[in-house]
Amino acid sequence: MKNILKSLIVLAMTLQISSVFAWGSTGHRVVAEVAERHLTKKAKKNIQKIIGNQKLAYWANWGDFIKSDPHDEFKKLGNSHFINTNPHLPWADFQLAMENSSDENLYKSVLRLEQSFADKDLPLEKKKQNLYMLIHLIGDAHQPMHVSRAEDQGGNKIEVSWFGKKSNIHRVWDSDLIDGEKYSYTEYATVLDILNKNEVKQLQGGTLASWLYESNQLSDKIYADVELNANLSYNYIYNNIYTVENCMLKGGLRLAKVLNNVFG
Repeated sequence: MKNILKSLIVLAMTLQISSVFAWGSTGHRVVAEVAERHLTKKAKKNIQKIIGNQKLAYWANWGDFIKSDPHDEFKKLGNSHFINTNPHLPWADFQLAMENSSDENLYKSVLRLEQSFADKDLPLEKKKQNLYMLIHLIGDAHQPMHVSRAEDQGGNKIEVSWFGKKSNIHRVWDSDLIDGEKYSYTEYATVLDILNKNEVKQLQGGTLASWLYESNQLSDKIYADVELNANLSYNYIYNNIYTVENCMLKGGLRLAKVLNNVFG
């Protein structure tokens, strides 16, 4: 009887967690799966020393799950998922805004996580957590609404309808567009990851700052193209699905670049 009750409690907790965090999970897993397919042998070996044989995609959403942990060290990670910016910033102003911010943000967090692995004395558990978070944040960096305006919380306050159901423009780009394609994350990674070596190298070019600026410019376009309470459906998919898919592909290829640089 105790075992049955225990199983029911675990099941209930799992369903509760899924309902809270399921949105956006596919996109993060696609990014992680694409990245894993482009790791060097050395990087794979060194990553396995940290997480064993578990796939990167398994940990891709850890950065969201951990928000529910009551410990202070995890609570302070909330600001790591985004950068608040003003609209239509020139490149030079965008760089200054990222670098001069006194707060923890997506840019600073990724740099800090990358550098942390140079510490030979970093405990294994901390290495795991930092790797999970790095996987997640590179995904966030390529979701345009994570590099956008503070006043509407990255589009979370811009309510829209998605095929008649209540949503918001952040959620549309986090999950509605992606989930509507009905791919598993491995299927999505397979249909997107078709570029040749030169094309991959081209997309992996640039720096973290320039990748974030790409997302910021995309967010400006998203804001310009949507009205409050708009009813979005097939036409919105037609106009934006390839952009979303390109963001996921870039995120995966660039995550591979970051991990190969750190562990390869």
